[in-house]
Amino acid sequence: MSRFFATLIVTLSATTTALAHPGWGIVQDSRGNVFFTDTIQVWKIAPDGKVSLAVGRVHTHELCIDASDNLFGEHLWYEGDATGKWGHRVWRYRPDGSVADVVPQRAGFRTDYSFVRDREGNMYWADRDKRTVIKKRTPAGTISTHATGDFRSVERMTAKADGTLYLMDAGDLRSVSPDGVVTTLVRQLTASSRPGPQVGKLNYHMGLWTDRDGRVYVAAARERFVLRVDNPGAVRVVARSSPPWSPSGGLVDADGNLWILEYNTANAQRVRRLDPDGRQRIFLPQATR
Repeated sequence: MSRFFATLIVTLSATTTALAHPGWGIVQDSRGNVFFTDTIQVWKIAPDGKVSLAVGRVHTHELCIDASDNLFGEHLWYEGDATGKWGHRVWRYRPDGSVADVVPQRAGFRTDYSFVRDREGNMYWADRDKRTVIKKRTPAGTISTHATGDFRSVERMTAKADGTLYLMDAGDLRSVSPDGVVTTLVRQLTASSRPGPQVGKLNYHMGLWTDRDGRVYVAAARERFVLRVDNPGAVRVVARSSPPWSPSGGLVDADGNLWILEYNTANAQRVRRLDPDGRQRIFLPQATR
């Protein structure tokens, strides 16, 4: 169980939890289709811009896609205050539109399955019990300790194709090399010249992603900025979200377009695409909340 969900249990009533935190899952397949979650459904934006429902009635915050264009996500639910129990299952959406579970319904939170994956299909996550440990699971199912470090509070994480990890740790942007070496790239990541005390708080930063040049992007939700780190210490604002919207996730496609998943104060989500020439296009889920 991640710190994200552990905090939800401690600080929020379960009935509001599902609506109180946005998803950061947005991915693109080899055909140019973009998939994103609004924590109620998963939507597909076709290359022609048409938005349609891909997977209905699934509460997932994360998404990932493999080399065969299979899309993966979860469905997380709370049984109610009477039992105080959570449950989950993991599903796969194939390019032909079929959906099937790859991890059947089971109690609790995911502790051995992740949506942070490299080119080879290895999965990575922060161990919920030993919080100084990053775990790795191979496609064959073997789980091992990938890295140890002085981690304080690992939240979002992303993986490059070669297995290099980038993660937020109590406001610090850190990397983990394929052989497990931990490096701090930026301390207290912010667009401000003077980081405030809130920078290290939960959900100050949301999704992380990279581009083909290896640059790291972070959705600084509390600042309403998308930040790009070109090299250690070099932070640049590459996009701004206008109130009431904030960024939660994103991707950069092969043409250099920046896709930003955003949420607002009503917890609605949308996708905004910024093209290199400055043009903008907004995509909305077809259902109303």
